[in-house]
Amino acid sequence: MSARRVLGVIGGSGLYEIDGLTDVADVTHETPFGSPSDVIVRGQLGDVTLLFLPRHGRGHTIAPHRINARANVWALKELGATHLISVSAVGSMREEIAPGDFVVVDQFIDLTKGRAATFFDEGVVAHVAFSDPVSASLSEALAVASEASGVRVHRGGTYVCIEGPQFSTRAESLLYRSWGVSVVGMTALPEAKLAREAELPYALLALATDYDCWHDTQPAVDVASVLAVVQRNVAAARRAVGALARALPDRERAAVPALASAIITPAERISENARLRLDRLVGPTTRREREPS
Repeated sequence: MSARRVLGVIGGSGLYEIDGLTDVADVTHETPFGSPSDVIVRGQLGDVTLLFLPRHGRGHTIAPHRINARANVWALKELGATHLISVSAVGSMREEIAPGDFVVVDQFIDLTKGRAATFFDEGVVAHVAFSDPVSASLSEALAVASEASGVRVHRGGTYVCIEGPQFSTRAESLLYRSWGVSVVGMTALPEAKLAREAELPYALLALATDYDCWHDTQPAVDVASVLAVVQRNVAAARRAVGALARALPDRERAAVPALASAIITPAERISENARLRLDRLVGPTTRREREPS
């Protein structure tokens, strides 16, 4: 295990009520992209620091398409996160993934429309590889921790991310099923893309709450049914996060050096503002010498 391990967790506001969490404090942090969704709860579990950020704000006041994902990921990285996991409610697109089950996602389809999805949009261009969008070792550790929490866990699966805030039409739901996806949700992207740009090992725990609206014998999804399942599973999600923190893999095994060959802008053409901004996020990556293209 590495000497310094800091687990960032983006999810519901109740996740930080973990047995054994000590030295709990609220942390406010501003970023070049504005404020994150809420104050960040910092605590200590053994030798691991945990950083909890409620994605929709406390009281669920931020709609999926209005989440400032850049500020959320930036703040967690700058506060020291060495790993990042997301906990998200989703609709199941498969019969075998029943409401109440957990899915450790390993692929994404992005159907969002107007969300800021990169840190590299002013003064420097980077094309980051995203073929394998999650950390394999962190996802494996998250799956083991989730199984220990007492729920049924599905390892692997594709998450189709829609814009929202409306749920899918029946035609859309059937289309997603024809693509072979596992779950549908509204929040995983661009969060996962930004974690990759920030060179943070990332994994996602999807909490299936319903069968969307494709199922012949189950009622179509509504807010009441979603909240009922989430409330039943929040304790298991907390146990999973706590177990993961106690068995967090080394960052060196989980990390992806995403920017090693991704920055296409020659070093001498990177603006000073862009250099300073990105050095805050990923260190001296933007100072690496590059051949002009």
